[in-house]
Amino acid sequence: MKAYRIIAAAAFGAAVMSCASTSGEPALTKSGIDPVAFQSVQGDKQTDLYVLTNDNGMEVCVTNVGARIVSIMAADKDGGFRDIVLGFDNVNDYLTVDSNFGATIGRYGNRIANGSFTLDGNTYSLPKNNNGHCLHGGPNGWHTVIFKVDEADASHIKLSYVSDDMEAGFPGTVNYAVTYTLSADNKLAIKYEAQTDAPTVINPTNHSYFNLDGDPANSVCETYTLMIDADTFTPTDDTLIPTGELASVENTPMDFRQPKLISEGINDPEYTPIIYGRGYDHNWVLNAGGDLTKLAACVSSDASGIVLSVYTDQPGIQVYCGNFLDGTVSGKKGVVYPHRSAICLETQHYPDSPNHPDFPSTVLRPGEKFESTTIYAFSVK
Repeated sequence: MKAYRIIAAAAFGAAVMSCASTSGEPALTKSGIDPVAFQSVQGDKQTDLYVLTNDNGMEVCVTNVGARIVSIMAADKDGGFRDIVLGFDNVNDYLTVDSNFGATIGRYGNRIANGSFTLDGNTYSLPKNNNGHCLHGGPNGWHTVIFKVDEADASHIKLSYVSDDMEAGFPGTVNYAVTYTLSADNKLAIKYEAQTDAPTVINPTNHSYFNLDGDPANSVCETYTLMIDADTFTPTDDTLIPTGELASVENTPMDFRQPKLISEGINDPEYTPIIYGRGYDHNWVLNAGGDLTKLAACVSSDASGIVLSVYTDQPGIQVYCGNFLDGTVSGKKGVVYPHRSAICLETQHYPDSPNHPDFPSTVLRPGEKFESTTIYAFSVK
């Protein structure tokens, strides 16, 4: 196990956990990150890096900036460990570079058409940041805020945020929390909780970009084998807003009910949903029906042998293959992230649900509590 030192943050009457050697010298994380590069003061809030470990040698680093996963060190088929998520190795990049790497997304993950929805007869206008729509809560969504750290030890961290009434146009003051827990059997559980004082909509998710090869300098997504337990998906228009239809995956590039290479369908030149998404960037309707014990999706890399299995109680999963990565962003260790260098597996409700009464509801009302769990389980072929 790593040696930890609790550093009192006297100015804020709190404590933050930071990695340090027993000699007091700064220690790099297993993924090679210097925790000092994450320590800063932003207004009256302190940023830091938090490290989760287990006895198998797995490590997950989290920052309270956007409640983001910064790195995941997972075991490969050769007995080594690889950092399998994209991100940055300093807090300044997370604060200044527009990205969703590893972020907690809210108040509403995915798109809301025309930045507008009606709830209980009231129409709400949201910021438009993607083809005239609101994406991931807008440009100042929860991925940009500094979360409060409520609990932190070597196996879990709980972070919270109070989203004010009408923040980014969303009604109701929402008390939100996300907890990351790393288990002894190499599972990373993400638990979301929220309560509101007025009717609102909520659809949190995590936006980690997984590069299971641990080789983010290369476009590897197409080489992965993917399985999604879904008979239908939600087709969209050319701006990626659902049409309202639940379309069958049968005999289409969207059929991943049996594991297959992503490359088999991602570049289909004639299939309209692939053309609109520039590849895979779609929501699948999961067959699990909210059963957290049923496998929802699985992706694996032959190069590393690493297998990522996804379990969730959410009704959908947005699979995004990094189609809009374009080699303009430099991440950890100065590596430039090229086109399709990672895959995202965002468990959530369907896009634009507030404007589709037939979709599962994302409405949260006073007196109710939103609770949801997603598990990312890591293993080796």
